[in-house]
Amino acid sequence: MEYPSYNPNSDLLPLSDDELSSLDEMLLDLPVDGAMNIEALDGYLAGLLVSPQPLAELPGAAWLPRIWGGDGEEGNAPFASGKQRKRAQLLALRHLRSIAWLWEKKPDGWEPIFSVAETEEGEEVTDAEDWAAGFMSAVDLAPEAWAPLFENAETAALLEPIVLLGSDEDQLEAADRARLADPAARDEISRAIPEAVLALFGRK
Repeated sequence: MEYPSYNPNSDLLPLSDDELSSLDEMLLDLPVDGAMNIEALDGYLAGLLVSPQPLAELPGAAWLPRIWGGDGEEGNAPFASGKQRKRAQLLALRHLRSIAWLWEKKPDGWEPIFSVAETEEGEEVTDAEDWAAGFMSAVDLAPEAWAPLFENAETAALLEPIVLLGSDEDQLEAADRARLADPAARDEISRAIPEAVLALFGRK
């Protein structure tokens, strides 16, 4: 099956709120367990752009199917039609292009897609767990390329909030699990991510 590749010079067509919602619903409605929601997709695309492995050199088949949990064995699975598959691909590529443009031209205007909940006291708390899990899926595509960033003290510190939120709990120390159980601490860790990601991108 053929997939489009990322073209950093493609037209800039940011997704509207309705298109983001439509893509989220399309992915969540797929009959598979591994499809990303829009938050995980946003983090995944960010991870692809930060990756030491140039995305423009990576064929679409190497990263696009991860968005919907992989291709089925027959036809257009897990999508109901080729038209639906194509729409998902195009929306994902447009969102990817939009993130890259914002980082390069208007970094202060970039807002990652995080979950926001309200506490009993009426305060909003941010939770970037799904976003971070998506980012870590991008890391998993090229672990050898990412290794130097995790070994370098400065970049490892930038990656720390993403690793904390995006890793399986059984991979974390007990102290870190306790931190993540506190909504206020989770909010603080989540809010550290945007600045860290932009710093990582600026090092490329």
